[in-house]
Amino acid sequence: MTIRTRFAPSPTGYLHVGSARTALYCWLFAKNQQGTFILRIEDTDPERSTQAAVDAILEAMEWLGLSWDEGPFYQTHHFDRYREVANHLVNTHHAYHCYCSKERLEALREAQTAKKEKPRYDGHCRHLTPGALDKPYVIRFRNPDSGTVVIDDCVRGRVVIQNSELDDLIIVRSDGSPTYNFTVVVDDWDMKITHVIRGDDHLNNTPRQINILQALGAVIPIYAHIPMILGSDGKRLSKRHGAVSVQQYRDEGILPEALLNYLVRLGWSHGDQEIFTRDEMIQYFALQDINKAPSAFNPEKLLWLNQHYLKTGDLVELTKQLQTQMDRLGVDTSIGPRLQDVFIAQRERAKTLKEMAEKSVYFYQDFERVDNEAKEKHLTEEALGYLNVLYQELEKISDSDWQAASIHAALEKTAATLGIKLGKLAQPLRVATTGNTMSPPIDITLQLIGRERTLVRLASQGLTVGAGAL
Repeated sequence: MTIRTRFAPSPTGYLHVGSARTALYCWLFAKNQQGTFILRIEDTDPERSTQAAVDAILEAMEWLGLSWDEGPFYQTHHFDRYREVANHLVNTHHAYHCYCSKERLEALREAQTAKKEKPRYDGHCRHLTPGALDKPYVIRFRNPDSGTVVIDDCVRGRVVIQNSELDDLIIVRSDGSPTYNFTVVVDDWDMKITHVIRGDDHLNNTPRQINILQALGAVIPIYAHIPMILGSDGKRLSKRHGAVSVQQYRDEGILPEALLNYLVRLGWSHGDQEIFTRDEMIQYFALQDINKAPSAFNPEKLLWLNQHYLKTGDLVELTKQLQTQMDRLGVDTSIGPRLQDVFIAQRERAKTLKEMAEKSVYFYQDFERVDNEAKEKHLTEEALGYLNVLYQELEKISDSDWQAASIHAALEKTAATLGIKLGKLAQPLRVATTGNTMSPPIDITLQLIGRERTLVRLASQGLTVGAGAL
């Protein structure tokens, strides 16, 4: 048997990280089993589905590197097929036309609620022949009256549902459009899906879908319902917890490798291992190792992983991604240090590419003002005197010799001349040339800023020498 999994998002918005984890698990299981991973767009809700959302899903999947073997398939392209299967179910007495009005159904629901009964359709039209009434109708699946539905779930274990708890599900609306539970069944059957891996919020749909599959004489896939992702407050992850879409994390400077590594561990484990290559994820992934309990999203853990990949990832590729972030800030990196050199200097000091970009603007653009707190603390009258002496030493270094080693030598010579520790000189220098107190080592920082910019910035702090010496 060839393993076939599917990821089937509804295009009603961006790709949520919970859905991204589902896609990842489907993808990993297929790859682990040398099977086929299918992408299916469930776009049958015309009021909520948009092309923009479709594009966003495809973009997010491609950015994550979750390439599909077949698809993307669109449910709206298969309405003829759904109509054919629905008619087959009617003709074989597994479905029927229901003519009940909206008013009757509302009255039925109110009466059942008043009796504290579970609201459900009462089968009023079950025994009518198709076309018996000249009025609009829906098509309902004739759910078995007795017996049980058994789900041997790969994550949750054995789940047993009594058919008496299920009512007759609408599979085709009065306008002829198919419903979610019906299209899913037909697609899984036609696509020969062997394993349905999805969120456990779909567990209530599974017994209904299994009954329809059995009525069609289809092979029942194996199910794995994975628990939801919670926020830090124990509630379902949502916008109130911060970024939740894949694109948001990308725009915040999270790397795809880091997000995948984080999501795979958010409900699955392989011993105590925390960091996985893509090949290791594929090699070790198993459905039985998925946790039954929900997992809480920890942004700090994601940032820790992201910093790991910033430190260890491919320098050329990461520099390209940093360039994208610099472009978003409107920073022209063509005049100034090589961006790759800036990345090397900053990769230990930033947790995201966005943070790195924001902390690297001063290498290419003059800052409007020095941070007030840093200025008051470090650019004292005494410190400006030190910088005045240092300026004269730095000015002696030629453009061709403007390297970290020669800059460091000038710093050491100045500190020795003044009889002070290097730190008492380095921090005022950092504030004067970067506008704040955080940067890579000061000699490397000045090398990257460049000789002319360094001297101009120092002179701009009101030094008594050098203002016109450039």
